[in-house]
Amino acid sequence: MKRRPLLAWTALGLGAVGAGLLAYRSQQSKNAPATDLPATAASATTAVDTAQAAADWWQTPFATLDGPPLVPIQRFGGRPLLLNFWATWCPPCVKELPDIAQFLQEASAQHWQGLALAVDEAQAVRDFLTRTPVHLPIALAGAPGIALSRGLGNTRGGLPFSVAFDAQGRLFWRKLGAAHRDELHQMARQLSST
Repeated sequence: MKRRPLLAWTALGLGAVGAGLLAYRSQQSKNAPATDLPATAASATTAVDTAQAAADWWQTPFATLDGPPLVPIQRFGGRPLLLNFWATWCPPCVKELPDIAQFLQEASAQHWQGLALAVDEAQAVRDFLTRTPVHLPIALAGAPGIALSRGLGNTRGGLPFSVAFDAQGRLFWRKLGAAHRDELHQMARQLSST
């Protein structure tokens, strides 16, 4: 009879260890470093797919909160662009928005512009902006925004996800996870030195 409680406690302990390992691996993947653009011949197919997705992105119309659809090529063409995929229900997304807005303000002399593309519903974004004003252009991608971000290199489909385009509309940089202001300035310096 004493063996059954021991077996039960052992099973519970192993289950807890397994759950802990899963949580650790999940956290590690969330804290993964920025994803560099493909640079090797082995990833040439991915680079071509990403280039096509970037070209398609510029032609895609996105809903806005209070106006006509936004077509990126008409609004953002000809200058470097930081595009951020975010959602109101994503704490790291919400936390990084002020850093993105501040970077864009500080980098405006270098002609940087930005767009926060919400993977969310319009009413949720309106409610969020009422509580937390963000000085950054915002458009709506809804659930299809995850597929769009995957096409731009977000292989995990996670949020937040940011990409930067040069003045010619070419994908230059991408990051899965929250981007910090200093990191964004470093990215902008790399672009200006190319």
